Amino acid sequence: MILIIKLIREGAIFAVTSVIANKLRTALTLLGITIGIFAIISVFSVVDSIEKQIRASIASLGENVVYIQKWPWGGFDGEYRWWEYVARPVPQMSELDELMRRTTTVEAAAFLASTSRRVEYLQSSADNVTIIGVTADYDQVRNFGLFDGRYFTPMESLAGRNVAILGYDLAESLFPDVDPVGRTVKVFGHNTIIIGVFEREGMAGFGNSHDNAMIIPIQYLAQFINVNQERFGPFIMAQARQGVSNEEMIDELTGIMRSIRRLSPLAASNFSLNETSLLSQGFDGLFAIITMAGWIIGGFSILVGGFGIANIMFVSVRERTSIIGIQKALGAKNYFILWQFLFEAVLLSVMGGAVGLLLVFAGTAIISNVFDLDFMLSMSNILLGVNVSAIIGLLSGFIPAWTAARLDPVDAIRSTG
Repeated sequence: MILIIKLIREGAIFAVTSVIANKLRTALTLLGITIGIFAIISVFSVVDSIEKQIRASIASLGENVVYIQKWPWGGFDGEYRWWEYVARPVPQMSELDELMRRTTTVEAAAFLASTSRRVEYLQSSADNVTIIGVTADYDQVRNFGLFDGRYFTPMESLAGRNVAILGYDLAESLFPDVDPVGRTVKVFGHNTIIIGVFEREGMAGFGNSHDNAMIIPIQYLAQFINVNQERFGPFIMAQARQGVSNEEMIDELTGIMRSIRRLSPLAASNFSLNETSLLSQGFDGLFAIITMAGWIIGGFSILVGGFGIANIMFVSVRERTSIIGIQKALGAKNYFILWQFLFEAVLLSVMGGAVGLLLVFAGTAIISNVFDLDFMLSMSNILLGVNVSAIIGLLSGFIPAWTAARLDPVDAIRSTG
């Protein structure tokens, strides 16, 4: 065992000495592997970061929440023609009340509609702010946190009081130096009291982030617009009771909505029941395609780098042929020579991969700071980069190392390099 460790140590020293002695050749050899690992791990890091944010966004929509809407999330599956979707009515606020009277599987449900308006506070203003009207149970079906203040009371919601909760970024824009809670802003030409501020969500909410939005009671919004009109995007969110699966709730909701809309048994449903699993399935396929593209893009560079390492190792074997002969004459075994050159090839490849990983780390740090995005180089991607580099080095260096190990010592000593 001690002899094996000593041989491994001596072989590693030979390899490191060779790498240091040929700096330019080493640098050129590393280039292909560096570019390949940089390409692959960059794509994986971006995909992992975006996937993490999107899945957090989807989770914020609620895993046990069903969305009653006009259009399906899953696209057109051939069962309906597009104009049949267009002809569908949008959910109505009255349908929410009727649904809650009949259901046994829904714990809470909320009706939403939205528009865009200018919001003003003293000399400050924000244009095209998303104003979202919600019913009282919105806080039960949508995951969010409050940075400051509170949510609407049932009485405020039912009475349509002029109260609002601001998104974090909107609050920062309108109230850079003061606490917004208790202040009054003007929207729709009317004074509205701020009672709370949402926590910052960033990309969360899957396009429905609260950061630049104002949430008000739906009855308050109904004083200014017709919340049942399609242009205001009305829909219903329903959350299942504990222990009730989405499938059970969807079955019941289908029957209730068909009854509310008085559809005959043979008539097609004129509404869609969407759930977040449809989004997850769609993104699974998208991320798989992007990951495959990353392997293809980086694979060509790694292939070129692998051939570069193999070529340099053949050159190294030719330069050190006489030394190999002397080593064998002194008793070095074939596996020692094999290990010596294999270690050098793996070392070269791992060094190239390490440089590529450092470039990825620097890139993710710059992107995160400049664009305020949560990009990071994960430990799994670091290990992947190192392992891929080591495997490429092992494969690229095996034939040159095997050639060196099989040299005849007499012929090798006679060689002039």
